[in-house]
Amino acid sequence: MPLAIAPAEKILTITKILVDSKTKKHLENLGLTINTKLEVVCQCSGNTILIVKNVRLALDANIATKIFVA
Repeated sequence: MPLAIAPAEKILTITKILVDSKTKKHLENLGLTINTKLEVVCQCSGNTILIVKNVRLALDANIATKIFVA
């Protein structure tokens, strides 16, 4: 399922990232890679706020729909 519609307060694992290479490199620098565990805090105003490796990140809806989790 896309990260944009993932349930809040549940530990999820990234399974696929469908973005261009520049954006993928940026996400990797933020700690978002395949098999990374994360927790969605909330979906607020189209943004997805999540916790990855004890750090809070906010992603816009465009990027959150291209990251798939299980």
